[in-house]
Amino acid sequence: MFDVGFSEIVMVGLVALLVIGPEKLPKAARIAGFWIGKTRSTIATVKAEIQHELHAEEMRQMLKQQIANQSLQETIDATETAISEINTALETLSTDTHKEPIDDQSNRIG
Repeated sequence: MFDVGFSEIVMVGLVALLVIGPEKLPKAARIAGFWIGKTRSTIATVKAEIQHELHAEEMRQMLKQQIANQSLQETIDATETAISEINTALETLSTDTHKEPIDDQSNRIG
């Protein structure tokens, strides 16, 4: 994460030993470890929340898309029903127009 090598850690330890002193160094190391752990925990929590929000947003977009698809499917179904009704009406009209001339001719003859 910070790209700190072993030699750099040894250098920081030596400086800390000189500045803080050998009596206070273990306590300072424990405090530093505590804060590093707390920072890592906080970062992990934030990452989890961000991933949760991204997943929730993805689910919202999928739901919107599904609702749009459902609306489109309803429109398609309504259009197919209308086409079917029109075809039925045209067939009825076609059979009626073919029958009428025959009836007219039979009336003229008779």
